[in-house]
Amino acid sequence: MKNLLSCLSVFLMLFLVSVLSNAQVQSLPSDSAYKLAPDDPFAARLDSLDHLRIFNYVQKENKKKAVNKFNFSEDSVPFYSAEIYAARIAKLNSISPFQLDYNDAVKAYIDLYSKRKRQQVAKMLTLTELYFPMFEEKLNKYNLPLELKYVAVIESALNANAKSRAGAMGLWQFMYGTGKMFNLQVNSYVDERSDPLKATEAACQYFAYLYKMYGDWQLVLAAYNSGPGTVNKAIRRSGGKKNYWDLRPFLPLETRSYVPAFIAVNYVMHYTQEHNLYPSGSVIHHQQVDTVKIKRPLSFEQISRLLDIPVEEIQFLNPTYKKNIIPCIEGEFSTLCLSKPMISSFIMNEDALYIPLIENQDIMPDLIIPQETRKTHTVRSGENLSTIANKYKCNVANIRDWNNLKSNSLRAGQKLIIYGAKPTPAATTSKTPVKSPVKTSEKADSGTGSIKYIYYVVQPGDTLWEIASKYNGVSVEDILRINNISNAKNIKAGDKIKVAIEG
Repeated sequence: MKNLLSCLSVFLMLFLVSVLSNAQVQSLPSDSAYKLAPDDPFAARLDSLDHLRIFNYVQKENKKKAVNKFNFSEDSVPFYSAEIYAARIAKLNSISPFQLDYNDAVKAYIDLYSKRKRQQVAKMLTLTELYFPMFEEKLNKYNLPLELKYVAVIESALNANAKSRAGAMGLWQFMYGTGKMFNLQVNSYVDERSDPLKATEAACQYFAYLYKMYGDWQLVLAAYNSGPGTVNKAIRRSGGKKNYWDLRPFLPLETRSYVPAFIAVNYVMHYTQEHNLYPSGSVIHHQQVDTVKIKRPLSFEQISRLLDIPVEEIQFLNPTYKKNIIPCIEGEFSTLCLSKPMISSFIMNEDALYIPLIENQDIMPDLIIPQETRKTHTVRSGENLSTIANKYKCNVANIRDWNNLKSNSLRAGQKLIIYGAKPTPAATTSKTPVKSPVKTSEKADSGTGSIKYIYYVVQPGDTLWEIASKYNGVSVEDILRINNISNAKNIKAGDKIKVAIEG
């Protein structure tokens, strides 16, 4: 009987392949016998889950594994033909606003997620119950495709503390400058790029902004990974083409893999049971957590002792705090995220927790920190990043992040942005004025037409993001570059901004 059912299943699948006329197999250039690099960034992000200590505390019971409707043995790794992959992806494509193609690059990433990194994917599936409901709620708020939740899978493997080699942070891997565009604050104690809620809100705003610019979801993905300036340059170099697969040879290496990885994740997340993939356990569901406002600075160790829960659990639910300390910021409040039963216990015992701080005011004297200040430092001859970091009581990594520096090299006269610096009597904070260049026009690259410049007068409350959104094909990066603006927050009402438009 089992053999008969197996034969029928194979027959039905082959029949489906033969009748699905929209099963597209996208061809790649002939030189692309596709192999993932040994240091593939998406594989590295999956590997980062092995260092998450919360998995030492997860419940190992997994009710979903009991479903196992295909009766696979626990260590079984199913294999499927290219025709079956193509048919399944064609089915997903028919109900998705994304163009989901199948080719060798997509196949390579299907193998990565369904075969090579099965243990890490099982851990990642465990985290979906905490993050996916929140992602879907925010994406729905902005009327965005729910498939965009899979961007966080390829960006961070759902590791809220993930940090890339370039310095991008959090579930959505925001660089420092991009995070600032969407009001994600970073200081010595807090990095809101790692805040699941705030970073997801920012990611949704960025997706909406990019779609307004390109009107194509594959290009949105490419621009999210490499920046709209890089995608615009690829469009010009390609002679004006706006199809991702046509632009692919002109994009950076990681961006060439980004859309194939996204398609593969779409596929694997829809066909986990067919690949015998299940969560490795149960951490906590989104509906089981809540937040509470904090009155005074607290350390994770204090909270751990009070509630008798592992510090690792507090770290996992509060990835925003960089030093296992919740500071108290003047004029604002800090929040603590815990499971709902622990929230109730915290509120009942909160006053007892603050007593040692009141009796010993010098326990954590620097945790009531002022609002972040911004300074511009002009590099002098003989200075280096270490001496500048010492001067402003920060570290070299901070300065590199704040200024998007790729190395430690500096030149005399170079301007550096410094945040959180303590002002001195001789120091003044100056804003970089917006220049008003002469109106002109120039030819764009690759013969795609002329670029004309228009002036926009900044209105009260305007941001560069809102101004860029008013014009097709214009990014914040373009406006910053054309007007020689070092910081997006320096614009003020009445400034004239030069904007480049095609015409």
